[in-house]
Amino acid sequence: MFAQITMVSKIPSASVALPMTHELSDELPLTNEGTGDIPDTLPLLPLRDIVIFPFLIVPLFVQREKSQRAIENALPNRRLIVLATQRNPEDEDPTGDDLHRVGTIAAVMRLLKTGDGRVRILVQGLARATLLRVTDEAGYLQAQVQTIPEASVEMTLEVEALVRAVKGLLERIVTLGKQISAEVLAIAASLDDPGRLADLCASNLDAKLSDAQAILEEADPIARLRRVHDLMAREVGILTVQQEISSQAKGEIDRSQREFYLRQQLKAIQQELGEVSDAGDEVAAYQEKIAEARLPEPAREEATRQLKRLERLHPDAAEAGLLRTYLDTLLALPWNTFSEDHIDLQHVKAVLDADHYGLEKVKERILEALAVRRLKPDTKGLLLCLVGPPGVGKTSLGRSVAKAIGRKFVHISLGGVHDEAEIRGHRRTYVGAMPGRIILGLQQAGTKNPLMLLDEVDKLGNDFRGDPASALLEVLDPEQNHAFRDNYLGVPFDLSKVMFLLTANVTDTIQPALRDRLEIVRLPGYTQEEKLVIARRHLVPKQLAESGLTGKHLAITESALRMTIARYTREAGVRQLEREIGKMCRKVARRVAEGDSGKVTITAANLSDYLGVPKFKADAILSQDRIGVAAGLAWTSVGGDVMHVEALLLRGKGGLLLTGKLGEVMKESAHAALSYAKSRARELGIEPDVFTQHDLHIHVPEGAIPKDGPSAGITMATAMVSALSRRPVRRTVAMTGEITLRGDVLPVGGIREKILAARRAGIKTVILPAQNQPDVSDIPAELVKGLKFIYVQEVSEVFAAALGKAAKTLPAKGVNK
Repeated sequence: MFAQITMVSKIPSASVALPMTHELSDELPLTNEGTGDIPDTLPLLPLRDIVIFPFLIVPLFVQREKSQRAIENALPNRRLIVLATQRNPEDEDPTGDDLHRVGTIAAVMRLLKTGDGRVRILVQGLARATLLRVTDEAGYLQAQVQTIPEASVEMTLEVEALVRAVKGLLERIVTLGKQISAEVLAIAASLDDPGRLADLCASNLDAKLSDAQAILEEADPIARLRRVHDLMAREVGILTVQQEISSQAKGEIDRSQREFYLRQQLKAIQQELGEVSDAGDEVAAYQEKIAEARLPEPAREEATRQLKRLERLHPDAAEAGLLRTYLDTLLALPWNTFSEDHIDLQHVKAVLDADHYGLEKVKERILEALAVRRLKPDTKGLLLCLVGPPGVGKTSLGRSVAKAIGRKFVHISLGGVHDEAEIRGHRRTYVGAMPGRIILGLQQAGTKNPLMLLDEVDKLGNDFRGDPASALLEVLDPEQNHAFRDNYLGVPFDLSKVMFLLTANVTDTIQPALRDRLEIVRLPGYTQEEKLVIARRHLVPKQLAESGLTGKHLAITESALRMTIARYTREAGVRQLEREIGKMCRKVARRVAEGDSGKVTITAANLSDYLGVPKFKADAILSQDRIGVAAGLAWTSVGGDVMHVEALLLRGKGGLLLTGKLGEVMKESAHAALSYAKSRARELGIEPDVFTQHDLHIHVPEGAIPKDGPSAGITMATAMVSALSRRPVRRTVAMTGEITLRGDVLPVGGIREKILAARRAGIKTVILPAQNQPDVSDIPAELVKGLKFIYVQEVSEVFAAALGKAAKTLPAKGVNK
């Protein structure tokens, strides 16, 4: 039994790469030079449905045992074999009489044995040959052959014209839609030999076996090229008529029918290649997934409806892909998957204390919320919003809570979000539609009850694309979020099991309706002592590990850490402090990597060698009491600060000059303070003509930094009155509070941060609004130890506490001394 041999590709190539298990070296060239050394008797391989020409490389599949034995016997004999086409392709056991008498001697270039018992070979045609005698004595066909030499051709004008005509017909065939590779066209364009050109064209014409065999048997190159020319001319005629018929039919078939026809062809091709599964299998798979997902009734109905639409569509339709994506998203959501809470308050407290030093009031509020949830798991409760400066641990607190109670943690950053669709999702009518961040976060968590941290809620935007802060109302409101409807899903999803935690730096920019739903829990800045403990417990070990160091390589003394906190960072949190410690570790890591194994100890004395020149000067009180210079306490996004306000009298006509890049609120406070001073000039000991003969210049140093806020009201008034009345301001006194035209002192915020700044600068007395006295009682006793607090209701009380005795004379040339 001879195996069927099927041609995979008829395109000749100078280089054909196939994966072979047998590497055959010393491959034969693509010429017939040296064919005189070909043995007289060679193994024979009968071909069913192909004629192979010299100079071409063709892959073949061999299944019949006799044919495989012929190939095995060809390998040690220079890998040469005779390829002859059967007269009857259906004949399973051909003999010599069943084969054409002219075939092709070929070399086996590659051989691969496949898993199904077939052999895949790559053969290269070498020369034509006549089969003189065919035998079957060794268990496979052998043929006694005689090589047919290629006759030489004189390139006359007639031959050259014939060559050009054949090349032109080949190009014409391609333009009429015949699929011929660019490689074949390039090879044909470079050939001038009539015989080779005829063989190349004949192998790409899909001619009948009888025609192809006739061309192979033609030894004369010119006659062979004429036969090919006639076949190509006939092919051009057929293709021309076919194109005309297609053009006529094209106008009668509308677009949908044409697409259906082409897609059916594509589907058949893909199924033959095993690239796609049957559409019915896909629908059945989705039906099984819908049944297993145990979706709520609205979601199950929507999924079923969309699946029916998908079933009616062609698998390759554009809308089908959108429906698959929707169904995959819908089925991937955790409709019924929950993580079990483990609310052990002692364990939660231990985790929070281990991860975060200080923040006692914040931890207490979190533990209270968890205690209520443990006693009443279905409680709606309040939404906690952690508000504080950057780097104080808001985000990491949420991660620690999730770890402590065994919930999945989802972090969603809202900073800079302007599009409402980021929260509610896009409608499926849009290109690139996708669910909102809330639904995507649940899909990422894989559970229906994660702890979801909505970070930077104060930085939500608002423009023509919608108001995402308003969209959050439905997400966070416990009266609504049990049926949250994402625009992409189109069905309600229950968010009531999600534990939401929000963070912000300030509350002023949070939308009022949203802020009303939140319980604000403020995280104050850390004191220097707290930063020192955090650095020793957490930051130094973490940076040592990240730099590949241990305690054997580096030790940082307490004095170095204190100086790093005071002179290289100016923040409420510890983020910059961690960067500076990391900088020290990296410099030591480089020394260790370069071979220095000695231990490095960083102290306050050598700290500048690792961190450079100090970035900040230490806050300090003035060396003496001065006229027109008052110390105010300010709140910044990185903590508290001591701000000196300067007032100077100049010869003029009563004008007020404000410098230091002051905001509108501070400018209004300055005008209010000046108006108050004018209205109480006699009581304050100010000469009346001062306001008409002098200008007043108010300046706040570090003018490159924008400054604003009402807290500097009494500070500006004190500096003004000091300059106008020639009374110096006590250097150990700092103050904060808002002033009115009547002289009332109103409360301000950020008291803890301001007191920390006063303590850091060496201030002894702090003047605060009387209504801020409860804020001081909430501050730990060790932070207020050594400070004297004066609580005032009117600005006159501020002057009495902050101003000394008046100077005897006005300053010369308007300069304060």
